[in-house]
Amino acid sequence: MAVIRDFKRDDYEALGNLWVELGLGRPERGDDLTIIEETLRLGGRLLVMEEKNELIGTAWITNNGRRLYLHHMGIKPNKQNLGWGQYLLKEILAFARSMNKQIKLEVHQQNGPARKLYEKYGFAELEGYRVLINRNTAK
Repeated sequence: MAVIRDFKRDDYEALGNLWVELGLGRPERGDDLTIIEETLRLGGRLLVMEEKNELIGTAWITNNGRRLYLHHMGIKPNKQNLGWGQYLLKEILAFARSMNKQIKLEVHQQNGPARKLYEKYGFAELEGYRVLINRNTAK
């Protein structure tokens, strides 16, 4: 049985490997330990799903004071389609309710299984919006 728990510093290497395996982690995203800890200090939460001492899932929730944002949610490929994504998403939604905050996410338009899961739990597309990002942090 998998267990969902909060991230610990000792998880960082395994978490980074999981993010790379799931296509969620790339250097240009800047998701290092310093950033993770800063988002947690600001009221976010980083959940890991563990089964037999192996990280098999992840969900990173950040808090900007107005709403929560869900990042890097994923389940290891060999553990997908077993209900773990629903289990993790229910925990995320319970956290959002406990904070009395809306929760927003981005999902790739071609990721049909994830879109279907999110829609099942009440997420809807913001019509007319496109996501833009500037990753240039140079001064």
